[in-house]
Amino acid sequence: MEAMVEAQVQEMQLRKQYLQGQEVDTVYFGGGTPSLLPIKYLEKLLEKINLIFPGKKSEITLEANPDDLDYSVLVAWKSLGIDRLSLGVQSFQDQILQRYHRAHNSEQAKKAIKLGREAGFEKFSIDLIYGYPHQDHSLWKEDLNIALELNPGHLSAYALTIEPKTAFGSWTKKGKFLPASEEFIAQQYEYLLERCEQAGYLSYEISNFSIPGQMALHNSNYWKGIPYLGIGPSAHSFDGKSRGHNPASNPLYLKALMANKMPFEEEFLSSEERINEAIMIGLRTIWGVDTEALVKKFQVDILHEKQIELQKIADLDLIEIKGKILTLTRKGKLLADSIAAELFLDAYDTSATQP
Repeated sequence: MEAMVEAQVQEMQLRKQYLQGQEVDTVYFGGGTPSLLPIKYLEKLLEKINLIFPGKKSEITLEANPDDLDYSVLVAWKSLGIDRLSLGVQSFQDQILQRYHRAHNSEQAKKAIKLGREAGFEKFSIDLIYGYPHQDHSLWKEDLNIALELNPGHLSAYALTIEPKTAFGSWTKKGKFLPASEEFIAQQYEYLLERCEQAGYLSYEISNFSIPGQMALHNSNYWKGIPYLGIGPSAHSFDGKSRGHNPASNPLYLKALMANKMPFEEEFLSSEERINEAIMIGLRTIWGVDTEALVKKFQVDILHEKQIELQKIADLDLIEIKGKILTLTRKGKLLADSIAAELFLDAYDTSATQP
């Protein structure tokens, strides 16, 4: 563990010019289980971040599982300047948590925010998964109602996806698990939109909801297309013109840094790819796609280039065109990826920008 922390510090040093002097104002400890990292290592990483990337940090987030929390460790995190907890709750149903192979139970999930508040935290994010197959929507409605009653201030909700090399993928292939239909999943998303609106939670990104003043700043920067630097195995980065990633293999990552080399694999984006990425990400958000900004940056007018497609989509009440801004309607959010694909300038891999 110490070797990994040292390697990450070394990577920061080697890549301190990656953002070209842009101030780093948010930090996100995520991927893997950062909540298991001993306090002394978290303290060292934050110390080095502030040294290498000086400036006031407006938000420092740490991902944690409900079963990792106790009062003393929460107080220690708070003392380091960590001010938002992102809690991987997934569900408040014990039977579903067991199928997800989660270590925590529903009671631990419910107590997580209370414990965090007692330790002084004011900003939280709860992650939930919808689309678990059931005879009706009662389990999802109960999960969402419990989450909103806890009033975390921020909620992220993602549809259950079945990947081939996972337990669910294996069970599905063997006929031991029958995934929910697209219609069932869409109905649960529509309930999510309706229930969050009733509770005063703004849908500022397709999968993210917050009360006023509680948007996740770090993720909002990503959705606005602001460059970011990722440190550690599997970490991704974007500097505005290119993106890249580190190897997922810990040994390969450590070996490269021990040799004072960067393990980073970079892909330079064409103007078309950058425009398409801006469309993909922008349509997912409340801020939409600023077509005037694209004209200034790339000399391409989407309103003109895609006039026919836009009119067709607007006639179906899937998109709103307000001046130079394109935003999805509530109905359009259910078809975000396919709508974005209609507006792309050329063929593009839509999986590349999914958060």
